[in-house]
This record gives sequence, structure tokens and C-alpha cells, in this order.
Amino acid sequence: MSAVDLSLFCVAALLALGPAAIVLRRLAAVSALVYGASALLCLVLTSVGVSVLAGAAEISGRVLPIGLPWLGAHWQLDALSAFFLLVVGFGGAAASIYAIGYGRHEQEPLRVLPFYPAFLGAMVLVVLAHDAFSFLLSWEVMSLLSWALVMAHHRAAGTQHAGYVYLVMAGFGTMALLLAFGLLAGSAGDYAFEAMRATQRSPAMAAAILALMLVGAGSKAGLVPLHVWLPLAHPAAPSHVSALMSGVMTKVALYGLIRVVFDLAGPLAWWASPAVIVLGATTAVLGILNALVASDIKKVLAYSTIENIGVIVAALGLALAFRANGMAATSALAFSAALFHIFNHAAFKSLLFMGAGNVLVATGQRELDALGGLIHRMPVTAFLMLVGALAISALPPLNGFASEWLLFQSVLKSPDLPQAGLQIIVPAAGAMLALAAALAAAAFVRLYGVGFLGRPRSEVAAKAVEVDRFSLAAMGALALVCVLAGIFPGVVLDLLAPAAEAMAHARLPVQADDAWQTLVPIAEARSTYNGLLVFLFIVFSATSSAWLVHRLASRRLRRGPAWDCGFPSDIANTQYGAGSFAQPLRRVLGTILLGAREDVSMPPPGDNRPARLGVIVRDVIWEGGYLRLSAIINAIATQSNRLQFLTIRRYLSLVVGSLVSLLLVLTIWN
Repeated sequence: MSAVDLSLFCVAALLALGPAAIVLRRLAAVSALVYGASALLCLVLTSVGVSVLAGAAEISGRVLPIGLPWLGAHWQLDALSAFFLLVVGFGGAAASIYAIGYGRHEQEPLRVLPFYPAFLGAMVLVVLAHDAFSFLLSWEVMSLLSWALVMAHHRAAGTQHAGYVYLVMAGFGTMALLLAFGLLAGSAGDYAFEAMRATQRSPAMAAAILALMLVGAGSKAGLVPLHVWLPLAHPAAPSHVSALMSGVMTKVALYGLIRVVFDLAGPLAWWASPAVIVLGATTAVLGILNALVASDIKKVLAYSTIENIGVIVAALGLALAFRANGMAATSALAFSAALFHIFNHAAFKSLLFMGAGNVLVATGQRELDALGGLIHRMPVTAFLMLVGALAISALPPLNGFASEWLLFQSVLKSPDLPQAGLQIIVPAAGAMLALAAALAAAAFVRLYGVGFLGRPRSEVAAKAVEVDRFSLAAMGALALVCVLAGIFPGVVLDLLAPAAEAMAHARLPVQADDAWQTLVPIAEARSTYNGLLVFLFIVFSATSSAWLVHRLASRRLRRGPAWDCGFPSDIANTQYGAGSFAQPLRRVLGTILLGAREDVSMPPPGDNRPARLGVIVRDVIWEGGYLRLSAIINAIATQSNRLQFLTIRRYLSLVVGSLVSLLLVLTIWN
């Protein structure tokens, strides 16, 4: 059985699990059966992706007699598809194992079980599709199934609004994708990817396709200003679904962008790349700044996803710029950094959303200011969340640092670009990405410090207990991947090298042969990184410091009251909270970029009313863009409503006028 046939078989099995869940709904162990079977199938898909990337399985395709009668459904598993199949399978397996334990707490499991495995199967089909019809159909099925999962807790406050916004943005994105594939098909109307790949296009046409893909795929991935659905939908969904949507589905959207822009659209002129680079850098900064001021733990993670998508898109823009100038090796460096960060983000963001799910199960709270002290009540979850927080903060020796280090190595090659505009834009975008990385570290110090350290801020936090072993096992596996991919980044880069070579027409040097697993992306004289030696140094220095302190310091145990900022009271409210931690950065950056302001109420002397401080943070893009657009559309619809009450004579006049206008346009066109 070929690799693509085995993948399609797994998809068929995943799609069959949905009806099976309905048939077996009265069975007590139906959740464990569905999630367990989904995990096994995803592990098979992961092994298929690895085997293709490692060269153990050949690139294969299959045409099935379904879909459009004259076309059929084309499916193919090449190097790029294999890498994203690995991401989907790996992320789906971890989320499914986690869901075996988490699913026990679902009050209405049948609102999730029929859609969950089908959602996994639809994402796999998007990755395997090799014609426009199959791609768009799979994409739309993926969108509808994910919408159904977002609406699982439809009675919760805000869920229906989140589902509505998500559905509107998904439809808008699909319309842009349809237009992009229409331009790719051209006048011949051939929807097969092979025919699109062979068609010659002008630079202007390729740039138009790029713009449509940034809108269509960017709306699903969470690019600014198309990100508005993401911080609403991710917190509303069950936590294992949030992990899938944030860690995996956004990567499937990036697959669509990469497949079209780097493979099907043809060569792009250099002047198309600055827009992608600036869009990615802007998305990164705005996303992490919103994460820094959000108080809902799942909303913090959702905004952080926007930041990481911006980092990846900026890397893809750099790869486009270098490729347009014939710098194949540097283009491969930037493209490899993007793929590496896609894999890393799928690992640590899934880990963090699962940790947030554990906190929600144990406390029923998502607000940071209602948590605290969980490191004592949930020590395993706290340790695994710490690994995820360090990884997403891009601290060595974890995987987030390795991929972002690669990205900045490509930024440092910008002086070699011949265009003066790129020589200015790329370093500026690099500075924005560096700012985003610093803000990410601050955001996750805030999340972890307020949520897990200190004293409990609520009774539920004080009584929290550790969660089940399935949930912890899934998180442990993801944490191990974050550590190993950071210590041995060369292994991952060698694995994804075939995908980079297929799209960037070059690859990084083989890393496995370097001594001590040293990462040498370009040349030893320029830059190297050794995750293993950094890891050993950190372990040695930390262990030595602890030993010296215990050996040389006083053996006497000394305890005293914790410093409480001068307050004599020991109540938990006197601790630093999420708002107080974010206050300096909110005042410096949020005032302009987020429209943040403080509403202070200070009664005069003699007035017994308490003083109050209120913080208002507005989504400038939502209020200034989408709400105004909605008002314009409503006004146009209201005026257009008059067309329902025209007389027959006016209707006929309208039809004749439209026909004459159409004929006039066709005459001018010809």
C-alpha cells in the first residue's frame, strides 16, 4: 500500500468514527474509544509523514472517481504535504490522548464526539488535495466542522457570538481562496495542480494571487487584521479542540498559503515580498501586545498564536525576497526557519492549551486574577506548563529559541539583498520581531507567575487537585518534544529539508554529521548554535550553584514572612495581579496601539465611597474597522430593501438597464 493510500484509509476511518460515536452513544466508554482510535490513526499518519520525509516511502498520488465528473479527486503526498501531515498527525495524536481524560468532564460529549475525528480527517484531506476542487471542498468541511466544535458549549456566554464571527470570517476567507484558484486556473479552467504549476503568469498576476491567498489563508491562520475570530473562538471551544485549532488548524492554513505562493503561482517579483514581511512583523507585535493585557488564560494563548503566525509569515516573506534575488541558500534558511517554527508552535502551543484545560478542569476558572498558588496544588501541570512557557518565550535550550534563532540569522543576511528598500525594511521588521520576542517573554512570565506562583486568589484555586494521567501523559510527550527539538535541532532540520528543497529549490547543509550536534545553517565562520552544549551548561551551572549554596551557606533553616509591598495584611489581593504586571507596558505601548485608558474614580475627602480604578482596552481593528464596515453594510442593505417594493415597470427597466450595461462592458472588453 502506497503512502497516500494509507493516508486516505486513515482519513476514511476518522470520518467513520463520527457516525460510530452516534451509534455507540449509550456506551459508557464511547469517549475513550473514539479518542483512542483517533490517537492511533493520527500516529499512523505521523509515521507516514516521517517515512516520506526520511525517504523510506516514495512520493505517491491517487485519483479517485469522485468530485467533478471530468476531473476526479486528485490526492498526492509529496515532501511538503508529508511535513504538514506530520504536524497534523502529531498534534492530533497528542490532543486525542489528552481528550481521553479531558473528555470525562464534558457535560454533553455528543456535541463534540461526532465532529472531532471528522475534523482531523478534513485537515488531512486539505494537506493531501492536489486539485482546486478537492482542496476547497476539504477546506470548507474543515471550517464547518471546527465551527461545530466551537459551538459545543453553545449555552456559555459569548460562544454564539464567537461562532457567528468565525463563520463569517471563514466564508469570507473561502471566497478569497476561490478567486485565487480561479486566477490560477486561468481561461483554460484546469483545476489540477499540475496544470496550474505549468502555467506561465505575469508578475502582476502572481502578486494578485499572493494578495488573495494572504486574505483567504490569512483569515484562517489569524493574520492581522483578519484575526478577530481567533481570540473569540479559541477560548470558547473545549480545550483539546482549542489545542487542535491553534496548534494544527492554523498550520493547515499556512500550508495552503505555502502551496500556492511557493509552488503553484510561479516566481514572484521582489517587490511583492515587503508586504508579506511587514504584515508578518505587524501581526507579531499586535498579537503579543494583546496577549500581554488579556486576563483570560485561553485568550492570552489565542493572542499568542497570532504572534507566532506573524513570525512564521515574516519568515516566509524573507524566503520570497531571497528567492526572487536568486539567493537560494538564504531563501532555504528563511523557509526552513518558518517550517521549524510551524512544528515548534504546534508542540508548545498545544501543550499550553492543554495546561489551560487542566486549570479549567481543576478550578473552573480562566481568569488569571482568580488563580495563583497552583504550583503547590498541581505540581505536574505547573512543571509542564513551565516547559511550554519557556519554549514559547524563545529561551534556550528549548525549541522556540532554535527556530527563532534561525529566523534572525536570515534577517542578518539582508545586507546582501540588492534592493535598497529591502535593506531597510528587513532590519526594521527584524527589530519588530525582536520586540515581539521580548514581549512574549514578559507575557508568559505574567501568565505563569500570576497563575501558578504566589498564593491562591480564590477558594477554588486553593482547593485545586491534579488532573488525570492521560492529560498529563499527552502534555509530557509534548514537553519532551519541546526539549529534544531544542537540544537536537539539526535532526528536525534534516527531516524537513526535503520540503524546504521542494519549495525554496535549495536546502540547508546536512546537520547530522556535525560534531556535538552543532547547528551550522550557513558557515561555521558566520554563526553556529549547539543546543546540547547549552543544555549541558545550564544543567551543570544550575547544579553547581545549588550545591555551592547548600555547602557554603549557613545550614540553619531561616523562615520569615514574605515581603508584601509594605502591607501588613496577608490577604491574597495584595499580591501582584495580572493587571498590575501589565500596567507599565500597557501605558507605554497600549495607549497608542490598543486604545487603552485608565478610568480613575477618586472621591474627595470626607466622601466614604471607595476609590476605583478601571482599565479599558479596546480592539482598535474591531471597533474602527469591522463595526464600521458592518454599519455601512447594514445601511446599504436597508436602502436596497426598497427594491422589494418596485412596480413591474421599474423591475423591467432595472433588468433591461443591467443587460445593456453588461453588453456594453463585454463590447469594451473585446
